Amino acid sequence: MITRETVEGGFGIYVHWPFCAAKCPYCDFNSHVRHQPVDQDRFAAAFERELAHFAELTGKRTVQSVFLGGGTPSLMAPATVERILTAISDRWTMDDTVEISMEANPSSVEAERFRGYRAAGVNRVSLGVQSLIDTDLKLLGRLHDAKTARTAIDTARETFPRLSFDLIYARPGQTPAGWEAELGQAIDLAADHLSLYQLTIEEGTPFHTLYHAGKLKMPDQDLGAEFYELTQDVTAAAGLPAYEVSNHARPGAECRHNQVYWRYGDYVGVGPGAHGRLTVGASRLATSTERHPETWLETVERHGHALVENTGLSEEEQGDEFLLMGLRLTEGIDMKRYERYAHKSLDPNRLNALKEHGMVEEIGENRVRATRDGFFVLDAVVADLAA
Repeated sequence: MITRETVEGGFGIYVHWPFCAAKCPYCDFNSHVRHQPVDQDRFAAAFERELAHFAELTGKRTVQSVFLGGGTPSLMAPATVERILTAISDRWTMDDTVEISMEANPSSVEAERFRGYRAAGVNRVSLGVQSLIDTDLKLLGRLHDAKTARTAIDTARETFPRLSFDLIYARPGQTPAGWEAELGQAIDLAADHLSLYQLTIEEGTPFHTLYHAGKLKMPDQDLGAEFYELTQDVTAAAGLPAYEVSNHARPGAECRHNQVYWRYGDYVGVGPGAHGRLTVGASRLATSTERHPETWLETVERHGHALVENTGLSEEEQGDEFLLMGLRLTEGIDMKRYERYAHKSLDPNRLNALKEHGMVEEIGENRVRATRDGFFVLDAVVADLAA
């Protein structure tokens, strides 16, 4: 039986700030543009109430990580961030080495505001740079240029102990040689962590409409694979190997909060459209909240939370999720732990077939991980093992 006291993978808090200055054409996240100022005092009070509700559900636990995501959390006033972090520390025990991350867009970076976030307790910032090429930044709908991005990186490095930034590759018209040069520049700028995502066309986005109208040409599968291989080789040679499909870090600088997800730990999710996974007694719960920001706000004010899902996961669902998350990591998964969730072993025939095709490999006595080839078709690998 897996209980709250024995759950592995850590315990984190995710806080979703849903507002952006503009909606990027590739983005399918729960983010919203408001042309009138957001009542941050009212939203901060709602975050405090929803956090209190989850604290009653989880009981006193030790928080290893907090992640302020969005949306654009750097649109929050430092005082709003401080209220949220204080509410967390008042209700749970904060680990001595707690990681408190915040996403920020380069266009919203101000040195004084960053100092305010640092004073509030933020100790790691993740910048949504996305490209170091001005024409591609325009294509991606970003509000900053490359010079602004570089300035934001410098400001973040001066302010916070830890820094990461995101880039998107396999963009329309991009060449492997161009990406290699850009990635080299990024590595020179990076402190210890890079998140490198291959551009995908998500349903419901403007890019999806353009792509299916034949107005947006994307790299084909073979070229996409070349971009991926190049990314792995360049980052590894520079001392920032992949520790997850899309994340690269110097040893010891991995994002602890995302590791809570991938190691199938517990995490509270508060704010509009936030998801969570919580072990309560012998049950593992999937939680999610109302997506629309103002509806979330009014619901929390009436009821103390805006949960729209609070469902126990079956053994099969837990096993599938454990595979889906854990096989993203280069450290792989503990097969014995899979058995505790799924109450069954991985099918040895399927496992051996994947090993023979070079998609997975066993490391140590009870661990298995995807190979580099397996990472590129990870969804298919997971589906095969979960069947």
